[in-house]
Amino acid sequence: MGLKGKLISQTEIKGCKDLFHEMFRHKPHQLPNVVPQTIQAVDLHEGDWGTVGSVVNWNYTLEGKEKVVKVVIEDIDEEKRLVTFKAFEGNLIEEYKTFKATVHIESEGENSLVIWTVEYEKQNEDDPEPFCYLQLAVNLTKDVDAHHIKQ
Repeated sequence: MGLKGKLISQTEIKGCKDLFHEMFRHKPHQLPNVVPQTIQAVDLHEGDWGTVGSVVNWNYTLEGKEKVVKVVIEDIDEEKRLVTFKAFEGNLIEEYKTFKATVHIESEGENSLVIWTVEYEKQNEDDPEPFCYLQLAVNLTKDVDAHHIKQ
């Protein structure tokens, strides 16, 4: 195994793909209301919600441990319903030299797939692959979708 890697997950959602995209682009600060067991706070530090270059701080729980990460929104593509977050401070950077998470939505007929791509570089060869972070993204996808279906 090398130090660099990429993990990808695909999860079908039943709710509105536009609402899902909006949650991660414009309204991530509402995630603590939707998934308080996973996301405790999302705070804007610089820029505006939903714009490239904005800096956002996330407080979250992973495997029973409270963690924090500061990210910059690196890319947004409305057509692909894509948002890329690049971590630069916090627990993730203690574990990985680089860590980037992209969420985008693809439509296949009437079905919508949420695709998370995690690109990373480990600090050391012995460090684990970030499967737990990909699982966190999958769980977020399912919980946000379930919330939108209930609405």
